[in-house]
Amino acid sequence: MQSVKSLEERPLTSKPAPSGICRVAVPGPFMEPLDYLPPRNSPSPGPGQRVRVGLGRRDVVGVVIDVAGTSTLARERLRPVREVLDDTPLLNPSLLRLLCWSADYYQHPVGEVVQQALPVLLRQGKPARPGRTLCYRLTGTGREQDPATLSRAPRQAALLDALKDCPEGLTPSELESVPPGGWHGPLRALRDKGWVEACERERAPAGTAAVETGPELNLDQTAAVEAVRALFGSFSCHLLQGVTGSGKTEVYLQLICLALDAGQQVLVLVPEIALTPQLVRRFRRRLDTPVAVLHSGLTDRERLDAWLSVRDGHAGVAIGTRSAVYVPWVRPGLIIVDEEHDTSYKQHEGFRYHARDVAVMRARMEEIPILLGSATPSLESLANVARGQYGRSRLTTRAGGASAPRAELLDLRRQTLDEGLSTGLLQRMEQHLAGGAQCLLFLNRRGYAPTLICHVCGWVAECPRCDARMTWHHGDGRIRCHHCGHEKPRPARCPSCGGGLGGLGEGTERVAQALARHFPGVSIGRLDRDSTRRKGSLESVLDDVRSGRHRILVGTQMLAKGHHFPEVSLVGILDADQGLFSADFRAAERMAQLMIQVAGRAGRADRPGEVLIQTHHPDHPLLRTLVEGGYEAFAEAALAERRAAGLPPFAHIALLRAEATAAAAPHDFLQAARAALQALRPDSVDIWGPAPSLMERRAGRYRAQLMLQSASRPALHRALRAWVPELAHLPGARKVRWAVDVDAIEL
Repeated sequence: MQSVKSLEERPLTSKPAPSGICRVAVPGPFMEPLDYLPPRNSPSPGPGQRVRVGLGRRDVVGVVIDVAGTSTLARERLRPVREVLDDTPLLNPSLLRLLCWSADYYQHPVGEVVQQALPVLLRQGKPARPGRTLCYRLTGTGREQDPATLSRAPRQAALLDALKDCPEGLTPSELESVPPGGWHGPLRALRDKGWVEACERERAPAGTAAVETGPELNLDQTAAVEAVRALFGSFSCHLLQGVTGSGKTEVYLQLICLALDAGQQVLVLVPEIALTPQLVRRFRRRLDTPVAVLHSGLTDRERLDAWLSVRDGHAGVAIGTRSAVYVPWVRPGLIIVDEEHDTSYKQHEGFRYHARDVAVMRARMEEIPILLGSATPSLESLANVARGQYGRSRLTTRAGGASAPRAELLDLRRQTLDEGLSTGLLQRMEQHLAGGAQCLLFLNRRGYAPTLICHVCGWVAECPRCDARMTWHHGDGRIRCHHCGHEKPRPARCPSCGGGLGGLGEGTERVAQALARHFPGVSIGRLDRDSTRRKGSLESVLDDVRSGRHRILVGTQMLAKGHHFPEVSLVGILDADQGLFSADFRAAERMAQLMIQVAGRAGRADRPGEVLIQTHHPDHPLLRTLVEGGYEAFAEAALAERRAAGLPPFAHIALLRAEATAAAAPHDFLQAARAALQALRPDSVDIWGPAPSLMERRAGRYRAQLMLQSASRPALHRALRAWVPELAHLPGARKVRWAVDVDAIEL
């Protein structure tokens, strides 16, 4: 999102009339609400209430968006509302306004957008009241126990400690964050001792019993808190740009306390579920208020209870992933978006919204401040700072006096590598391990090898459904496509000539095996989607690293997600060349952010940190700029290139994507769509394509896209509003799946 002020709003119409026409947002491909008559035997519902209405031959649950005096259809053609499901509005006017704006801005059916704001049980028409939730709490005997006495059972001690913090008890989903490695066994042991009992809790989340005091803020942190505190009570967007390990979370906590003291609620967005357990636990120890958690890992009942606790004002803080941006609240105070640069905030299927940008618009509509935090801010946010539309505070030093890691490029040319590991890296690892430190190696490829190849005839295992190669997973003896999920057993011999097969390239599984050869007796942890599939396995690996059991950790981009490993002194980036030559203009930005975030895991405590970056292109401008000038130098150069090329954030784009099982169908549909747009003679909008997607065939479907580009956001949206309603009526529209992606971040 480049400019908040330039975004056009879509206001709701007048206040409801007692017997007017109900305009209802229903699930389906309807860009506008549908008109219904009031119910025959009950009062007319108002905006924000759920209703059950007839749609074709079925009944659906919708939400009243507005009540109008008239309809464009004759009254005798309208159906009446069959049932009013809520006595009072579930969604308040400001949230309805945000949902209508979102539908208009992202060119998506309004009913589908409204569904996004409702928990599953409410979409199904279930009552909007909290259920009785199973939870576990300490008995009288349990409250008298000291966790320190369980030194030989650390997981039981962690669970006992967590339950002491929440006398109302913790639900099974809340227990997922403690203890690392799974809570079922430790809970069973504590129940056998008579220290824990099962109970029911009427609503989630639990309150907090004890409140810890945070560390004293340094000068940068204090200045950041004061800068945002001065914005309370009015809209402003502020960027908190802090180097990795600089204590951004402490700034968040101080501001949350100020908002809570003023009787307000706070919404905190995080990019991934994996980040929520550690953040929630930290927040619950520090904040004297119930903290609601909203993400897809909850059961439907747990999510509804958390949603209601925020809507009713019971929870002072809501923490969630991108869909939490639409949670209703009664005392808006502050929105925080952590790791605002993360691409996880963009929804890539269905309703393709960007939660960070929606959060900025929500803050504007509700006249409250929003804080965006990152060590590697998006180029969009940095451009907003340069324009004067966002404020900015910098955290330039690491908290606790830790020093920034020293980065160095390792030239791989003319070197012999052992499974992707250079001699220089292995020697440096040996030195750090000998000094009692830990090492972290980053490779953004999971599996054993990205390619399975025949060394006799050159046959390669390719996915039958995608334009991609199958990845060999050695541990389970299978080859798997990481794009569509297709998998099968690894062939014993080459299907073409019968020759022997081997892996080409390295994945995290192969690197971990090589490290075991080089460092016998040293415990090695692996962190990727394959190694963390089982419930609790992610926290188990992280706990083993923090406790020092794992001396070496190798993994994918999961390593970059805000983890704190105080004993890691060496970070090795095994293949820095992956993102240097992509056709996607955003690839360099994503690569730079990922490298800086991973590098930031080193030297976060007393040990000085070192970062070694393996590359075959040590003179590449991106790598040189990152190593010598840091992320800010890279961002400055990248913004200059984007400005010269007329690319975002200095232009605005929208993609019309189409896919079908027939190869020609997407192109034919997009060609018709291009002609329809040209007939509208859009002002100041360039049209590019149609062209195949970067991966043309995926999951058995051929994909293509048409790009609209304009230096003027209002001009682009005027064109979209006139054009998108025509697309469903074009020749070939029924032969393809198509979707509009406004502000697309992936090509």
